Amino acid sequence: QVHLVESGGGLVQAGGSLTLSCAASGRTFNVYALGWFRQAPGKECEFVALIIKKYNRDDYADSVKGRFTISRDNAKNMLYLQMNNLKPEDTAVYFCATSNALVGSYDSRDYEYWGQGTQVTVSS
Repeated sequence: QVHLVESGGGLVQAGGSLTLSCAASGRTFNVYALGWFRQAPGKECEFVALIIKKYNRDDYADSVKGRFTISRDNAKNMLYLQMNNLKPEDTAVYFCATSNALVGSYDSRDYEYWGQGTQVTVSS
């Protein structure tokens, strides 16, 4: 089992920046991909970014490409999401998640373990 805890959310003005962190513990050696998803009120869970652990390859949703950067620190078992030039439409609860599926998936159903989420609110 993998235990994930997010932190770093908050309230920020449009154009500002935030860095989300995700601390992972447990059986992380089987994890193939680590991802960030978000869910706004009344909307479905949306893929934001992923990183393939073995190849250190990352991928992003079009809506955040060029503004968000996913990274990880293996030694600390940490996952990060640097978010720049935030927009009101980025407002959501952000979740980190892990996937053992041998594919870099954008589908939340391929991710087995999830954190509790951290709220990001961007004011206009």
